[in-house]
Amino acid sequence: MATVAELMEANLLQVFNERDDERRAEAIAATYAADVTFADPEGVATGHGELDAKAKGLLDQSPGFVFAAAGPALVNHDLGHLAWAFGPEGAPPVVRGIDVALVEDGRIKKLYTMLLPD
Repeated sequence: MATVAELMEANLLQVFNERDDERRAEAIAATYAADVTFADPEGVATGHGELDAKAKGLLDQSPGFVFAAAGPALVNHDLGHLAWAFGPEGAPPVVRGIDVALVEDGRIKKLYTMLLPD
């Protein structure tokens, strides 16, 4: 079973950073509860399909952009926090944010993304 820190990193790098649909779908199945809820400033996505569509849409509208962790994952029991940066590979990030996740039974059950001000 993955640790909370491993799930936080998988969320960022194996799901939201993955442009291959098949690999992203496999990572989603391994990382999130079937009824996961993902909330960001644009709205709420529920379940694997909606979360996949959210990740794919973000990557499709940002060609050449990549996510990178902006420090280690922080963990408090079943709660994880990971800061990140998003922008063109090899260039300063365009957006910075944090992900906070609640983990149940070895999968992310609830995920919240907050954008940091410039």
